Amino acid sequence: MADKRVKEPKGVKLDHISKIYKDPKTGKEFYAVHDVALEMKPGSFITLLGPSGCGKTTTLRMIAGFESPDEGEIYLGGEPINALTPNKRDTAMVFQSYALFPHYNVFDNVAYGLRLRKVPKDEIKRRVTDILALVELSGMESRMTNQLSGGQQQRVALARALVVEPGVLLFDEPLSNLDAKLRVQMRTEIRRIQQKLGITAIYVTHDQSEAMSISDQIILMKGGVIAQMGTPMEIYYHPNSEFVADFIGECNFLKGKISGKDGKITTIDLPAGKVGVTTDKATKPGDDAEIVVRPEAIVIADQGQLPCKVELSCFMGSYQNYHVRVGDTLVKITDNCPVNKKIYNVGDSAYISFDASCAHLL
Repeated sequence: MADKRVKEPKGVKLDHISKIYKDPKTGKEFYAVHDVALEMKPGSFITLLGPSGCGKTTTLRMIAGFESPDEGEIYLGGEPINALTPNKRDTAMVFQSYALFPHYNVFDNVAYGLRLRKVPKDEIKRRVTDILALVELSGMESRMTNQLSGGQQQRVALARALVVEPGVLLFDEPLSNLDAKLRVQMRTEIRRIQQKLGITAIYVTHDQSEAMSISDQIILMKGGVIAQMGTPMEIYYHPNSEFVADFIGECNFLKGKISGKDGKITTIDLPAGKVGVTTDKATKPGDDAEIVVRPEAIVIADQGQLPCKVELSCFMGSYQNYHVRVGDTLVKITDNCPVNKKIYNVGDSAYISFDASCAHLL
């Protein structure tokens, strides 16, 4: 249940926006972002995900107003905002570097935006106190920021952005300076606070596990365009390309030919044997086929669909990690909770199987 807020969260619409840069070496122009069109619902958590140079940060900076689109229009809550400077937009940004003022204490860092907006002193005190409680920093008001841990500094940066009650909260890789354990803790905190306030959040990261854990929708970018967008589950189980499948989690690619169809189950002939895949795609016998199967969807046993030879067997605690050779193809298997299961060793012959609904036809 979202808290009662002074302002309603706002949706964001990108209406075919593009950004053109000039390559300093060649002098040639290129699209850093090309014809991106999408709508983000009010109160949703959207993540822009992708490798370095894919256009995700440029897209975020255009929403914030630090860059201007060369083509298209950005709408915030239905209002066009291309002509507005960053301080006139109903957004707030949490930066990768935190961007805190070292000569201010925690209270004054968080209060900074409210003082710029000439908010009365009593209201500043109330709002800063409330937001510090929300990010679990109560009692630290008088601390200087250089006396805080990285995680605490990130909370101050988050509080400073939230206290101005923006319609949209923007995050530019905010956790990349933290160690792995703290990153997991802070991303959970960010999601908790976003859901509690019901605020619209747009988050940039290159970390797919971070995107999966916090997003309502993921927008996966490649070369300045949208490769795919959908819920974490849609993108994980139904990738639309090899790039998407490979970027989101580990996966296996098996190539063969379509040999038949029975209802929604399409049969595929692989070099090592036949498998079934559940798909709505129109296919005909003889067509080339490539299927994606996640490592955790595969079962290794003494009997099954495809014969294999074990090349790696590694106990990882919660799962047994296998690499097996199926024909000429290396297949990765995550065998969860291996206690009381037969463990296959390097050199063993075995079989792999997977459910037709767990494979996806590209």
